[in-house]
Amino acid sequence: MPRRHVQVTGAEEAPLRTALRTLRRRLALPEGFPPEVLAEAERAAREPRLPSEDATDIPFFTLDPPASTDLDQAMHLAERADGGYRVRYAIADVAAFVRPHGALDAEAHHRVTTLYLPDGRIPLHPAPLSEAAASLLPGEERPAALWTLDLDAEGAVRSATVRRARVRSRAKLDYAGVQRQLDAGTAEAPLALLATIGRLREAQEVARGGVSLNVPEQEIQETVEHPAAAPQQLGTSYDGTGHEGTAPGATYELVHRATLPVEGWNAQISLLTGMAAADLMTGRGTGVLRTLPAAPDGAVGRLRRTAAALHIDWPHHVAYAQLIRSLDPALPRHAAFLQECTTLLRGAGYTVFRDGRLPSPLVHSAVAAPYTHCTAPLRRLVDRYTSEICLAACADVPVPGWVDEALDALPGEMAEGNRRGATVERECVDLVEAALLKDRVGEVFDGVVIDVREDEPVVGTVQLTEPAVVARITGGPAPLPLGERVRARLTEADPTAAKVRFAPA
Repeated sequence: MPRRHVQVTGAEEAPLRTALRTLRRRLALPEGFPPEVLAEAERAAREPRLPSEDATDIPFFTLDPPASTDLDQAMHLAERADGGYRVRYAIADVAAFVRPHGALDAEAHHRVTTLYLPDGRIPLHPAPLSEAAASLLPGEERPAALWTLDLDAEGAVRSATVRRARVRSRAKLDYAGVQRQLDAGTAEAPLALLATIGRLREAQEVARGGVSLNVPEQEIQETVEHPAAAPQQLGTSYDGTGHEGTAPGATYELVHRATLPVEGWNAQISLLTGMAAADLMTGRGTGVLRTLPAAPDGAVGRLRRTAAALHIDWPHHVAYAQLIRSLDPALPRHAAFLQECTTLLRGAGYTVFRDGRLPSPLVHSAVAAPYTHCTAPLRRLVDRYTSEICLAACADVPVPGWVDEALDALPGEMAEGNRRGATVERECVDLVEAALLKDRVGEVFDGVVIDVREDEPVVGTVQLTEPAVVARITGGPAPLPLGERVRARLTEADPTAAKVRFAPA
């Protein structure tokens, strides 16, 4: 799905920064950690529970946006003598720092997820853990849940285990830099294998009917008078203070950014681990899965009507997943269809099961396999619990009591946390878009109609070519032309109401 996170810097007194502070207060978002939580985090950072196994000889690397400091995963990739591959994936061991039922644990259950806002993020755990002692920073020894996943020559899983170990990352890499190395053919073997294994796993996804939507992301770029400032990417990590600033005269523009191939390959490693974790839990008979029911027939039928309206050929013998991979998001009609496809990904949730009574549905329909979240415990509560269940399964020991006690409440907690995150994301994007357009009411922009209401076809959604704004368009005398280019006049841009509206020009 498209990422809608935005990041913005600027002087503290700037109107946009002021509006964002007002938004935080209105949504009652946490402003900091209570003293007892910080004190417990600082003690835990000084005295983590380190595992006895030493895996610091493995040259792991991390792959994240360049400004990230909360590093959940580190990987090492190698070829096997039998022609297959070995993926070693180290996941930050948050349980080595968080005492069950303590103040830090209670605060994590209250926050549930890390929230990303344009003026800084609101972390799940305090910075002494999330950005320091628990983060897999290069050159630092860290406790981790270390996955070993052996694949055959086609990328299919042959075995998967996880155990606790001490690890040390050798390098902190970023997507753009790695993509340049891969494109130039200068990447060393462990890194070059990310492209090889990533493509094999994408082929495995195609074979099982899984879906990965390639929808362009929004990005906000900063322009300042001095040349030292760099563009800010949407979704990149911030320092957490919300006070990092640039020249008071900074201005901003929104653009669309296509995801890099390496981002998809990196995501395949995480998906691989999440499916392996789900298999371990279902084999054990206890766990929590990330599930998504199959889309109802009506939803697929609506997509078929949308495809016909966009003049996209979708023969009945061609599967939905196969069609998705044939589309080019750079083409307006295809981009509009891909945006509509996100409707099939709604309704995901978390499902707890015990005593071998597996849930129904068992699979995540977009993954097309049983799946769970387990690779981002610094930023998502549930991952700490799924890691513990998988560690217990591989060690053939009972699930810890503190895990079992918390399982039943997790689906509701995660649902509420995800709703909060979606609200923050939506309102922040609306606010930034309105702030960037507030002085341009009456201007006409080029755009593409990416959605039209079936019951009221004069109302829909337009995606501008420049700036990268997605907003409501309404008021024309004729039905909106889905997937077609239009000229759209800005009729409203109100930062105080976080509202942007267009009408056909």
